[in-house]
Formats: sequence, structure tokens, C-alpha cells
Amino acid sequence: MSGAYTGTTRLARLALRRDRVQLPVWILSTVALGAFASSAIDTQYPTEADRVAVLRVAVDTPGLLMFRAAPTGTSDGQMTVFGILAFLALMAGFMSTLAVIRHTRQNEETGRAEMIGATAVGRHASLTAALVVVVGANIALAALIGLTLAGGGEPVAGSFAAGAGVGAAGTSFAAIAAVVAQLTQGARAANGLAAAAVGTGYLIRGLADAFGEVHLDGYTMSSAWPSWLSPIGWTMQVRPFAGDRWWVLALPLAFLGIMTAVAFALTARRDVGMGLFPDRPGPARASSALLSPLGLAWRLQRGTVLGWAVTIAAFGLLVGSIANAVKDQLATNENVTGTLDDLAGGGGHEVMDTFFAAMMATIGMLVAGFLVQALLRVRAEETSGRAEAVLATATGRLTWLGSHVVVATAGAVGMLGLAAVSIGLVYGASVDDLAGQTGHLAGTASLQLPAVLTLAGLAMALFGLVPRIAVGLTWFGFALSFVLGPYGSLFGVPEAVREISPFSHIPAVPADATAAPIVVMSAVALALGGAGLILFRRRNLVS
Repeated sequence: MSGAYTGTTRLARLALRRDRVQLPVWILSTVALGAFASSAIDTQYPTEADRVAVLRVAVDTPGLLMFRAAPTGTSDGQMTVFGILAFLALMAGFMSTLAVIRHTRQNEETGRAEMIGATAVGRHASLTAALVVVVGANIALAALIGLTLAGGGEPVAGSFAAGAGVGAAGTSFAAIAAVVAQLTQGARAANGLAAAAVGTGYLIRGLADAFGEVHLDGYTMSSAWPSWLSPIGWTMQVRPFAGDRWWVLALPLAFLGIMTAVAFALTARRDVGMGLFPDRPGPARASSALLSPLGLAWRLQRGTVLGWAVTIAAFGLLVGSIANAVKDQLATNENVTGTLDDLAGGGGHEVMDTFFAAMMATIGMLVAGFLVQALLRVRAEETSGRAEAVLATATGRLTWLGSHVVVATAGAVGMLGLAAVSIGLVYGASVDDLAGQTGHLAGTASLQLPAVLTLAGLAMALFGLVPRIAVGLTWFGFALSFVLGPYGSLFGVPEAVREISPFSHIPAVPADATAAPIVVMSAVALALGGAGLILFRRRNLVS
């Protein structure tokens, strides 16, 4: 290569070297999730009547379609697509955006790009290398999903169409991340914008499926037109096992080409280390709150806290608004009620208790995602050198790290409360029991806290023990808890394996709560968090 692309091959090899752990973990986790879901279909829905029954409920329940997809039939492959394909595309999107930002904007923020740029490296080499690696990772992901589904007995064409759809979604979001990386000056802001794009794509797909057209048979449907506006919608429009529309893949390929050209054009118009939207200068004098480590931690975390809080509140309002619409359907269908009962932790409770407990389990995982992201911010502060500057003052290590823990934990507690209030306000008003429903939901939300804090303790322990790989291992632990915890039964995970996840030990409703699991998880969270603080105090800062 020459000119603007000189050095692309070597930079791609460097990126692969850096991602030798993270990308395989993402790929294998996504493939394993799809394999679990596919293998569980016969156990969940053993007869044609069972499948038709659950799909009839789904097409009449927008809330379920938001989390699943528009059903296309009752074969094993079609039920797998209905149950898990959109979520696999979501995982591919997060894998791709994080990798592209890591090898472009993060390299500029840390100064690595400037050092590399001082050698014989072309202007577009870094971005090209990042895209080559991420596109290659998505091709590998698509192939493995296809091989796994085909190996499980599914039709070969449909299996590889499903894999190609997932890989195409990941590639499309990689292209979006390539453009986003040119806009902001910080990697955190770029990751936030890219993550918002992935979430928006999933939401658009969900709304398009929820308000699609039901066919005459009463249990299959076609997505509404907004599905064509989302990369995850394109994945579903391929319709694996229901026609295998390979031509749809031309859309993500064209999108990749257009967005890559835009990213290259933007790269040529800015300086290394700068974004097209420069950071706004702060006030000439800092507020007195920044004189304390706690005030600084809040200043650094407030954008993350507010962004996640809005997401949680919106999700809660959605759940509250659909509660009455699904009440009658759930009360008359044992298949869906049983599935929700599994998500809620079992117990055979009143139908709405089961529904809200299942939704709160999902909210608990979202809050855990916020807490992990907030706590891992300390690793970014350490690698950037900002932590060293703070610790050079009279601020102690435990005070600095503890401040971030306090802000993140308080944010998690507040978000669980916000979820209870947002659901309770809407549903409580509809049943004329505002205070009672809000109080009950607050109790249900509080049950998620010990499991959420256990993941927080894991993040702190890994940060203190293995800081260089703490980010990847922590997110892997989060994904594993998600797969094995509230959704483990949907993916056919054995009960003994599900016990690994702290979310598998949460009682369904406050009335079922016993002290033992709550005390044990709280003790584990405190032990892991304390170990992380001690280990961080004893080790050197690692850039």
C-alpha cells in the first residue's frame, strides 16, 4: 500500500494483537448464546400447538415483540429467529462499535496515534485497519453462527442467512462508529454516541415489529416499514428460514461503503487528536464541589448517570403503558406465563406480579450495565494519566476510588427506584392504585440490588488485580450473568450452570424474599469490592 493507506497491514496486525482476547470472547459468547437458544426450542415448545399458541400471544402483545421479533413461522429455525436473532445483532453492534472506537479515537486520546503517525503511516491507515479487523470479526461471527445452527440440524441456507444478517448488522454499526470517531474529541463521548446508535437501531426494530401487520393465520406477521431504517431491522428483513432474502444484504454493504467514504472525508478535514466538534471550554473558575474527590467523581460520571437514567425511565414508562394490554393475554396463556415465570425466578405468582418481576429482572440487568460502565471509568482515568495527577495531591487512593464507587452505587440505587416509580405511575394510575403499585414495585426493584452490587464488586476486584484486562473480563462477566441469569431458561441453560449468575438467586417478589441469598450476595459484593480497593492500594498505576 502507498500514500494515505501506507502501514494499514501492520496496524491491522497490531489491532489483532491487542484484541486477541476481547474479540474472541465477544464472538464466542454471541455464538454460544445463539446455540443455547436454538437447542432449547424443542424443550420450550415441543409441539406445533405450543408454538402457535405462544406466537398468537406474541402478535397481540407489542411488549413481547419489542424484546423478540416479528414471528415468521413455527419451524425450529423460525422460532430461533423469533427468540434471539435481534439480540445477537445487538451484541454484534456493541462488539463492533467498541472495537472501532478503541482503535481510532481511543488511540488518539491516549497519544498512541500521534506516536504511530510520526512513522511512515498514511492518514487513513488507522481507520482502515480498524475497519478491516472489525469487518473480519463480523465475517467470522457470521460463519460460526451459520455453522452452529446448521450443525444443530437447521437448514443450511437459513442458518448462514441468519449468521450473515447478524454479521451485516455488526458491520453497519462499525461504519457508524467510524464516522462517530471523527466527531468527538474523547473516546468516552464517541462510545456513548455509538452505543446510542446501536440502542436506537434496536428500538426502531422493536417498534417496527411491535406495530407490524399480522397475517391471516393469526400468528405470523410482517414488520412495519421503519424496520428498513435500522441495521438490526435489515437483519430481520433477510428472513432466515422464511425465504432467505439474500438481496437485503446489499443494503448493509452499500451503507458500509457510504459511511466509510464519509469517515475518510472527515478524517482529512481534522487534526489528529481533535474532533470536528471540539470540547467546549469550561468555566474560568471551577466550582467548589470539584475541590473534593466526590465532587470530581460526580462531575466525571454525571453524563453517564443522566443518560442511563433517561433510558431506564423510558423503559419503565413503556412497561407501565403496556401492562394493561398484556394482562388479559397473559392470564389465559400458560406458555407465555410460564416463560415470564422463568424470567421472574419461578414461583407461580399472580400474573401481573410475574410480568412485573420479569420486566424488573431486565431492568436489573440494565442497571448492572450502567454500574459496570461507571466503575470501569476509573480504568480510563488511570490509563489517560489523569488519575496520577489527582493522586499526586493529598488525595489518597482509597478516597479517589471510593468516590467513584459511591457515585456509581448511588446512581444504581436511584435508577432502580426510578424504574419502580415510572412503572408505578403509569400502571397505578390506570388501576386507581398509585401508591400501592408504586410501593410494591419499589420492593420488587430493591431485590435486584444485591445481584447488581455483586457485579460491581467483581469489576472492582478485577480492576485491582488485573487492570490491563479488567475491562474485557468485567464485560464478559456481565454478559455471562445475563445469559445464565434471567434469560438462562430461555436459552436452555441447565439449572446447575445458571446458579453461577447472581441474578439467578433473586426472589420473584418481596413476599418470597429470604435473608440467605440477599445476605450472601451482599457479603460477596462487599468482599470483592473491598479486595479491589486493597489490591489497587498495593499495586502500581498501570497505563
